[in-house]
Amino acid sequence: MDVAEKLEILTDAAKYDVACTSSGVSRGAKAGSLGSVAQGGICHSFAADGRCITLLKVLMTNVCVCDCAYCVNRASNEEVVRTAFRPRELADLTIGFYRRNYIEGLFLSSGVIRNADFTTELMIETLEILRHEHRFRGYIHAKAVPGTSPELIERLGHLADRLSVNLGLPSAESLRLLAPDKSKADILAPMRQIRDAMAEDADTRALVRKRLTYLTPVAPKRKDRAFAPAGQSTQMIVGASPETDYHILNLAASLYRSISMKRVFFSAYLPVNDDRRLPATDAVQLDREHRLYQADWLLRFYGFDVNEVIDADAPFLDPQVDPKANWALNHLDRFPVEVNTAPYEELVRVPGIGVRGAKLIIRARRHATLREDALRKLGVAYKRARYFVTCDGRYAGAGVDFTREALRAQLAAPIDGGRHGRRADRALPGQMSLFESVDTPEKRIPRGTGPRAILDRPAAAAASSATPRPKGAAAGPHDGHGHTRAARTAGAPLPERRPA
Repeated sequence: MDVAEKLEILTDAAKYDVACTSSGVSRGAKAGSLGSVAQGGICHSFAADGRCITLLKVLMTNVCVCDCAYCVNRASNEEVVRTAFRPRELADLTIGFYRRNYIEGLFLSSGVIRNADFTTELMIETLEILRHEHRFRGYIHAKAVPGTSPELIERLGHLADRLSVNLGLPSAESLRLLAPDKSKADILAPMRQIRDAMAEDADTRALVRKRLTYLTPVAPKRKDRAFAPAGQSTQMIVGASPETDYHILNLAASLYRSISMKRVFFSAYLPVNDDRRLPATDAVQLDREHRLYQADWLLRFYGFDVNEVIDADAPFLDPQVDPKANWALNHLDRFPVEVNTAPYEELVRVPGIGVRGAKLIIRARRHATLREDALRKLGVAYKRARYFVTCDGRYAGAGVDFTREALRAQLAAPIDGGRHGRRADRALPGQMSLFESVDTPEKRIPRGTGPRAILDRPAAAAASSATPRPKGAAAGPHDGHGHTRAARTAGAPLPERRPA
């Protein structure tokens, strides 16, 4: 099998891994080296100047000794064509794409070939060729395989910008049922090691910068590269097991608090295998995934506690009202608030006012009294916020009863997935792909010829990837390449909608 065929298969197989986002790293170009990293983002996100930044998202191999029920690459799936990259093949391929301006980084995951250590050694060899031989300074996100020895995790962390260990399922019971080859202990061990190594590396570098010494008069040796400077992330599948949103959000909050997790990603369960252990429904729970991302945003940036967003008595998020608006409806005694005097902590909890909007309000009201026109100019979603604020003593929500039922009727709305992506039903579910010619089991699902034919539409429509770019979206730096423009519209998931 040649490199092009391997690339087709292994880029398509990587689409179910959603744990990639903005890099969190800022690193400029350097003489004699290739690549740079911008703070704005990587893969399916947008930089501060509106540029879409892409990376090559690929598996080292889709050979896997594990038999996870929900995974298309499970060991027992005989319909999958198996292949693997040699380290130099993948490294040279990455540099080739970079030189052609198709990509600006690499997202490298893998099935487990032979065992975790052997798989990780292949990934390390690939990254060493990139970093040392090609002197590549671009963003690299690598997967740490559960069960890998600590020594190999240490080496991998000094080559990658971000590491991630996929949690997979939200509970140990679900892991035992659906992923019997994995265990909670094997998953948490590398997470804790990454956390500790990042903290130790940061302390050492701080001492070096201050020119301090400790224990001995010899200054600590500075490593060539920091250990996972962009932190670590994880991913869990939503809908394949019976855990509630309350359970999932509490687990995410615990990972942020105890593991110093940078991001927790949620992936809606997509049926690709026939297995009696999996849910009988073929529904892809994209709306549930969307609400979880909104709730996660509240926990990380808005100062909410899990028990404020959701409680055990109602353990699932409301599909009709976003979590922030739902909280406001349950606490009407705290509203309306006066935008000209309310503190930041109150403003940021108003539906329609985000973190940026609250900061702009506080800055602008120092110079003038704010009214409706000023709030609209500041980017506040006034159509939603007007029911919960007063402007210079005037309440703009007149005409609607200030009751939970009346306000909920105004705020309830189905989730709008936009004009492209998985919800628009115009392209195959999954990530953007460099190729559309690979015939895999999950691609045969929409045609009604594979297991669990979940979409009832013609094959020609399913294969179409020509979708319009969203209105107002800025052209990325790769728009000059027909290959990249086509790839971007081939089913790329929408960026999560932040709860303003």
